[in-house]
Order: sequence, then structure tokens, then C-alpha cells
Amino acid sequence: MKKVLLFAMGVLALSACQQKSNEVRNQMDAQRDSLNRIIEQKDNEINDMVGTMNDIEEGFRAISDAEGRVTVARNGEGASKSERIRENMLFIQQTLQQNRELISKLRNQLRQGSVKSEQLRRMLDNLTKQMEEKDAQIRQLQAELEAKDIQIGELNTKVTDLSASVNTLQEETAQKTQTINTQDKQLNTAWFVYGTKKELKEQHIIEGGKVLQANFNREYFTKIDIRVDKEIRLYSRSAKLLTAHPASSYTLAQDANKQYILRITNPQMFWSTSKYLVVLVK
Repeated sequence: MKKVLLFAMGVLALSACQQKSNEVRNQMDAQRDSLNRIIEQKDNEINDMVGTMNDIEEGFRAISDAEGRVTVARNGEGASKSERIRENMLFIQQTLQQNRELISKLRNQLRQGSVKSEQLRRMLDNLTKQMEEKDAQIRQLQAELEAKDIQIGELNTKVTDLSASVNTLQEETAQKTQTINTQDKQLNTAWFVYGTKKELKEQHIIEGGKVLQANFNREYFTKIDIRVDKEIRLYSRSAKLLTAHPASSYTLAQDANKQYILRITNPQMFWSTSKYLVVLVK
């Protein structure tokens, strides 16, 4: 009988170890998947930026080729000389504008993306410098053409129309970007408050035993960005959440002074039920 009992205890201990091992493995798998997603996101951002840089470099190469064709046509003869010059100058202006837009896109990617690279920033600075130098070269080329009485008035009209269209498009894009940023900020904004029962009643946050049912004082709340603010110190040895939030999305732990700290481990889940957080403290 004693041997049977020892055998059963051994089986139970082995089962418990196996369960613990499975839990650890599941946690490691979840951490690995999260890390892989972060790496994949950064790889995609880097590939996109490198692709944009390649497009800019290709634009500069095409501009240089077109400059060569203008120089050949300028020194040549024939009735089609002026037409060839106009066509190539128009192409140059359009490609320059495309490169300006690509450089602007790249600058936004570096500023807003998760990839922060000093080498990429230096490459962007170099591309910007190339853009300025190319602009100066094209202005010089236009001046030389005008000095030789080569008429490019038609070209100037087309370029002016193109610039006006681009400016309109840029204004519309800026407005849309601002709208998106405002909406994004609103979606990621939440408010929290902690206080004693007396304080919360005075602000009508608790009214008749109910929370946030009356016309409560919204100015009493603190506004936060849920993407950034994931830890709230409550400065109390007693804390109780009065608003409903999924239990698995946060922890309440005491610091060295036995005062509670609310740590939000899953912001999207935590704030999915309410963008207002009320904590009762003593």
C-alpha cells in the first residue's frame, strides 16, 4: 500500500512539473511571436524607406540623362531642336517635383516610424543636399537657354500649371493628414481619476451609489494617451477600481511603501469597456 501511495505522489508531481513546463513554453512562444512581429514591422519600414531612396536616386539619374539630351539639342540644328528641348525640360521639372515629394515622404517615415537610424538620417540629408544642387543646376540651364533665345515660354506655362496642381494636392494631403492625426489622438485618449469616497461624491463622480451616472465634473479627471501612459501611481495603501475593466488587462501591486500602482498590461483591452477610469482610495 505504501508503494502505491508513493507511486501516486510521484505521478502527481510529474504532472505538475509538466503543466508548469507547458505554461513556461506558452509564455516563451507568446514572447517570441511578439518579438517577431516587431522585427517584421521594422523590416517592412526599412524596406519601404530603402525603396523610396532607390526611387529618388533613379529620379536623379533620369534628370541627368535629360540634361544631357538638352545640351545635345541646344548645340544642334534643325526645326525640331526647340521642341526636343521643351520636352526634356518639362520631363526634368516633373521628375524634380516627384523627387521632392519622395524626399518629403521619406522625412515623414523617419520622423513617425519606429525605425530610428542615424545612418538613414544622414542619407536623407545627403539626398536633400542633392535636391538643392540639382535645383540650382536646372535654374542655371534655364538661364543659359534663355540667353541663347531658345523659347521655352510654353514650358514655363506647363510647369506653372503643374506646380499649382501639386500645391493643391499637397494642401489637400496636409488637411487629410491633420484630420487623421486628430482622429487618432481622440481614439487613443482616456481619462482617469482617483480619490476618497467623499472627494468623488463632491465631484458627482459617485452619485447615489452609482459611478459616472450623473453630470460629473469632467475637469477633475486627468487626460492621458493610452499608448504611452500605462502606469498610474495611486499613492494609497487601499485601492479599488469602480469602473469596469477586464481583470486580465491590468495589475494592482504595491510598491516598497505599500502604496498601490496600477499597471495596464493590455491598453486596448483595458480601455475597450470605458475611456474613463475611476479608482477609490483611502
